[in-house]
Amino acid sequence: MAKDRFGRNIHYLRISLTDHCNLRCVYCMPEDMTFRPNAELMQDDEILTLTRLFATLGFDKIRLTGGEPTIRRNVVDIVRGISETEGIRSVSMTTNGLLLSKLAQPLADAGLERVNISIDTLDADKFKRLTRWGKVEEVIEGIKAAEKAGLTPIKLNAVVVTGYNEVDVIPLAGLTVENPWQVRFIEMMPFGGATEFQLTQMVTADQIREQVEDKFGPLEVVNGGKLDGEARLFRLQNGIGDIGFISSVTSPFCSSCTRARLTADGILRLCLLREKEIDLLTPLRAGATIDELRALILDAVWDKPWGHGLENGTIAVNRVMSEIGG
Repeated sequence: MAKDRFGRNIHYLRISLTDHCNLRCVYCMPEDMTFRPNAELMQDDEILTLTRLFATLGFDKIRLTGGEPTIRRNVVDIVRGISETEGIRSVSMTTNGLLLSKLAQPLADAGLERVNISIDTLDADKFKRLTRWGKVEEVIEGIKAAEKAGLTPIKLNAVVVTGYNEVDVIPLAGLTVENPWQVRFIEMMPFGGATEFQLTQMVTADQIREQVEDKFGPLEVVNGGKLDGEARLFRLQNGIGDIGFISSVTSPFCSSCTRARLTADGILRLCLLREKEIDLLTPLRAGATIDELRALILDAVWDKPWGHGLENGTIAVNRVMSEIGG
């Protein structure tokens, strides 16, 4: 079991399969993003080696991220290898959904259990403006394919950005009237590459909730008000799905954080919004022993910060979102 100095049991690993993406969302990366060459990224066997190592330390929950994880070659085989790793009890994925119409069933057959799908608006023109060239119709097809394949409960992630999609909160929330999905509204977080944009155009969770309640009436508390991961859940009075608010900036959940992140280039990061990183890929390739790698991980976990530090003006600028993994 890997514990930090505050007594938190760190057991949830988010593995980025690639920093590459088939979209260029305005809050995630610059339009002219330069990606790392494949040789600098973890290879399939390296991902599985590190997964097995983390599993021996008590990490039992894996989420695959990116970039866009579904564009990774052999993604189905990677999912199968991770799901078959002793000690891993849960494998999920965050994706933009564009390729799920083809991949949802093979991924489910390989052991993937759930997906979070990013969709910030249902409006085709706004979607293209936010993602710079995406087609929302393909995401909707992906959502349907994921549901058919049993990758449930379906969770839809929406980042709300001033001047882009703040009025689209209502139709997104309305999806929960007839669908057993969880629509989660996420506060935009500041990162390198788009920091000023993210700081000035964030819409807070309270502002989003006010919009929803103005339209649909008071929300009903779900789960006794307890966090579901990082989201506080509510339900429309006539809804069958849930609405979640992830207020990472205005009301962070750092005190209950149990996660670590492994970037596509093999860097361990214990806080999404902190710059400190520990390189695992270089020593792995240099022939480090399992015990040496285990010591690196445990030392990093022990030193995990209490919080992200945004309230003190601490902003991580060494990587954009796509280079870390959501």
